[in-house]
Amino acid sequence: QVLLVESGGGLVQPGGSLRLSCAASGSFFSINAMGWYRQASGKERELVATITRGGSTNYADSVKGRFTISTDNANLNTVVLQMNSLKPEDTAVYYCAADLSFDAVVHGGADYWGQGTQVTVSS
Repeated sequence: QVLLVESGGGLVQPGGSLRLSCAASGSFFSINAMGWYRQASGKERELVATITRGGSTNYADSVKGRFTISTDNANLNTVVLQMNSLKPEDTAVYYCAADLSFDAVVHGGADYWGQGTQVTVSS
């Protein structure tokens, strides 16, 4: 079993930055990939970024060049989403996801999910 806990959300003005963290605990052998999703009010959940144990990263087109996903080590103990140049349309609840399968993370079928953290971009 893996427990994911997100932190770092909050209110920020347009153009500002936030840093989200996802701390994983439990069986790290159950994780080969992690990702960040977001869900805005009234909208479907959207994949934001992914990272694998090998360090490969991918981003949604809407956040490329503004967001960066990283991890502190190959075990994916902590995954960080650095969000810069934030826009009002980035407002959403952000969720961390993890799975043994990269495909499961990409397609929203990850076994492990965090509780979510609210990000609000507003002046």
